[in-house]
Amino acid sequence: MKLGLGLYKHMLTKENLAFARQCGATHIVVHLVDYFNEGDNNSKDNQPTGGSEGWGVAGDSNELWSEEEFSAIKTMIEAAGLEWVAIENFDPAHWHDILLDGPKKQMQLENIKTLIQRIGRAGVPIMGYNFSIAGVGGRIMGPFARGGAVSVKVDGGDETPISNGMVWNMTYDSSAPEDVLPAISHETLWQRVDSFLNEILPTAEQAGVVLAAHPDDPPLPVLRGQPRLVYQPDMYQRLLNINPSPSNQLEFCIGTLAEMSEGNIYEVVDHYSQQNRVAYIHLRNVRGKVPHYHETFIDDGDVDMIKIIKILKQNHYEGVLIPDHTPQMSCEAPWHSGMAHALGYLKGLIATT
Repeated sequence: MKLGLGLYKHMLTKENLAFARQCGATHIVVHLVDYFNEGDNNSKDNQPTGGSEGWGVAGDSNELWSEEEFSAIKTMIEAAGLEWVAIENFDPAHWHDILLDGPKKQMQLENIKTLIQRIGRAGVPIMGYNFSIAGVGGRIMGPFARGGAVSVKVDGGDETPISNGMVWNMTYDSSAPEDVLPAISHETLWQRVDSFLNEILPTAEQAGVVLAAHPDDPPLPVLRGQPRLVYQPDMYQRLLNINPSPSNQLEFCIGTLAEMSEGNIYEVVDHYSQQNRVAYIHLRNVRGKVPHYHETFIDDGDVDMIKIIKILKQNHYEGVLIPDHTPQMSCEAPWHSGMAHALGYLKGLIATT
């Protein structure tokens, strides 16, 4: 089992890569989407809370991430003594009509294939994604963790409709007519992800890239008027069953799975880690379940992390796990201190459990 750290695009610096290595991480997961280019967000060094106004403007639909960009990032990561294991999330500009079944769907499917091929040539083995229209929403930040540390809480669902021209909290068309997205059914969303995976997976296999699906967080049946895909643990299995390709895997978020209203988290971890379809793992702790929960320090929630690591080891999981986010500590470096605590705790568990 390997320890990694996730970094947003604006955090890809030599200093933060050195920090990861100093904390004992060996692998890096990169969020290439430029989430924080506009919009009011009070969490620029941690997990974004989302909101009806969004996180900013999506990238250029005509400008795919380039091989030169991948090469520069890979060189920087490897110079710090680390490995680049995954990219997390497609840019909404590159696949909004795949999510919405819009007129540019086929063109965007071809663009995603091109991206996957470039990712494979760059030697990045995993592409994480979240097949979600609403994305993250309904979160608030405040002193909810131990000792008053700033953390994330969900206290009910967000019913704010999504504006035209926006998916995953980002604006991809600022000139879209004023209106809101029409609601669709859960089955319609499943039909869309079925179509996406069956179209893209052959390219991913050929490129040597795994597609890794994140569950919906917060895991509510509906958010902002739109259905959610994976909001109960058994729905992950439905996703795997769409296509038996070895490139069809899971971005396994234990915090999100623990927030779900159904399922025993230890049985869930055991069930999925036995199948050898877990690409990499997000590991954080929480108290409560939807629609009311808050995130905690890694050693202070409802989930027994020692038990989780034991299950993963028993099932021979050898991939990367990262603390996807963590409470911020009361000091001059809130994010770094919180992450150092989480990484140190997890490194100790991996070594001794």
